[in-house]
Order: sequence, then structure tokens, then C-alpha cells
Amino acid sequence: MSPTDPTDPTGAAPGDEAPPGTPGTGEDVCPRCAGSGRVDGGACPECAGTGTVVRGVGGG
Repeated sequence: MSPTDPTDPTGAAPGDEAPPGTPGTGEDVCPRCAGSGRVDGGACPECAGTGTVVRGVGGG
């Protein structure tokens, strides 16, 4: 699960499409860091260093 972002009351990381735990979503590998959680020697800004992002799943 993505860490809580203190600037976002929903707890979503910058690259999340929805807050963690939202129905119809699931964790996916972060496209920016390819799941490593690191970019240029620091924490990935897209996934907040977790290596995963929350994406919508399923169809409509």
C-alpha cells in the first residue's frame, strides 16, 4: 500500500489514480521506477518510494 502523503488527506501517493482501498482499484508496478522505488538515487516521486501505485482495474 502507498504511504500516507501528509499533503493529501486521502493518503494517495502522487502517481495513484485513487486513494488506497478504493473499490475497483489495485496495486500495480510504478511505471516511473519499474518497481524499484528509487529514481536518480532517491525515492521515486511517482510512488513515494514504495514501487507500487494504485490503478483502476476491471471494466465498465
